[in-house]
Amino acid sequence: METPVFEEIEPASDCDCAGCRHWRRVLPHAPAGRALAHPAAYRTLVVATAAASATAVSVLGAGGAAALPAAAHAPHRPGVPAGDEPGTPQGPRAPLHGPVGRPAAPPAGAELAGITRTEIIDRARSWVAAKVPYSTTAYWSDGYRQDCSGFVSMAWKLPANEWTGSLGTVADRITKAELQPGDILLFHNASDPQKGSHVVIFGGWTDGTRTAYTAYEQTPPHTRKLDTPYAYWSNSAQYLPYRYKGIAASDAGKAAAAGTEEAPPGAAGPASHGVAGYPGRAMFRPGADNPYITRLGRQLVRKGFGTYYTRGPGPRWGEADRRGVQAFQRAQGWRGGAADGYPGPETWRRLFS
Repeated sequence: METPVFEEIEPASDCDCAGCRHWRRVLPHAPAGRALAHPAAYRTLVVATAAASATAVSVLGAGGAAALPAAAHAPHRPGVPAGDEPGTPQGPRAPLHGPVGRPAAPPAGAELAGITRTEIIDRARSWVAAKVPYSTTAYWSDGYRQDCSGFVSMAWKLPANEWTGSLGTVADRITKAELQPGDILLFHNASDPQKGSHVVIFGGWTDGTRTAYTAYEQTPPHTRKLDTPYAYWSNSAQYLPYRYKGIAASDAGKAAAAGTEEAPPGAAGPASHGVAGYPGRAMFRPGADNPYITRLGRQLVRKGFGTYYTRGPGPRWGEADRRGVQAFQRAQGWRGGAADGYPGPETWRRLFS
């Protein structure tokens, strides 16, 4: 019988699946143990001889591999590319970092700086535009850590880099119905903070059903803005809504509290309305008949708020238009007179943005 020929295939040395970790503990120095550690890698014995009978042919390694524990990789979020789940979600609470050194963390009980919702979303968008790479140890040029909790710390303009275990100390618990742009959805796994803990910024409902919202988040490979099912792709029941304690009472908030539609900070007065294409409130009242109403209705349909139309939309203002606008306003988190069904400048801006 001729001498058998062996072909050896070594597994990747840095694999961190359950099988590899198990065999590295059990057989840390045994080459054979390392070779059999991974379910997808094993030694193959090829017996190459013309004189051997069929019963003498052996293939070693397949039986050993079959007996090994299956790799226990975490499931991925639906619709998200493989490998998109953070391996280590975040770093610890830390001071801001910068080119001139590491300033000391602010004293306990320091007063929080005020910030408007518009500022929060604008700051979040700046990282999305820059495609800031995800990292639990690196810090962006603004001093904030490049992970999920560092991203929220940046958007809220906090004086330090918080983590999922401390963000709740600078925020108040709210309900799903109270969510508005700039609030967060937070999951802190207290029993194992590095397993599943995550936080995202709420950017607004995507339609009137409130089953999905626009999320701003820091996740591998970089910051992104993505329509996301409520409350999240995985561990959905564990995500809780919070509102930053430093939300400023902007002109928008005062307008909503007074029962009038929210207006963006710095918006122009009624003469110019401050929003391109907005024709004025008088165009959207009972008895009005103009092409702006048709344009409004068609945009409501595109956004998923056209269920009240039995025909049309058309140029004459009707109850279907008002109810569609009201549903859209409520999806922005507005209540009372701020969601009266009549489009003001901010409704128009958001509807056509």
